[in-house]
Amino acid sequence: MAIILTEKAVSQLKELMAEQNKETAALRVWVAGGGCSGLSYGMALDTGEPEAGDKIFEQDGLRIYVDPLSLQYMDGSSVDYVEDVLGGGFKIDNPNAVSTCGCGSSFQTAEGAGGGCGSCGCH
Repeated sequence: MAIILTEKAVSQLKELMAEQNKETAALRVWVAGGGCSGLSYGMALDTGEPEAGDKIFEQDGLRIYVDPLSLQYMDGSSVDYVEDVLGGGFKIDNPNAVSTCGCGSSFQTAEGAGGGCGSCGCH
């Protein structure tokens, strides 16, 4: 089980952490109910200690915390940093998602976790 960061994501995260004076923080990644496809991703810099049961990944000097429930939906995912005409942002490429919404932050798995798309108005 793993979650990895692309080279561009590593670079952008280190820059963001330096700007916010959070060089020792970890990236916390999670899945929550909601979103237009039923499940949605969340990411934040976590300056605290990992929670009990968290899986901790390390890459290029960065730590990634993921809770066990989120990891079952995100195993094998990668976090990338992408830029488009609207600006830049972090994006999760999840091989477990069988459908995603146009906004890219909501998804559904083969087991049916998630729901119907369309409530966010991104189409």
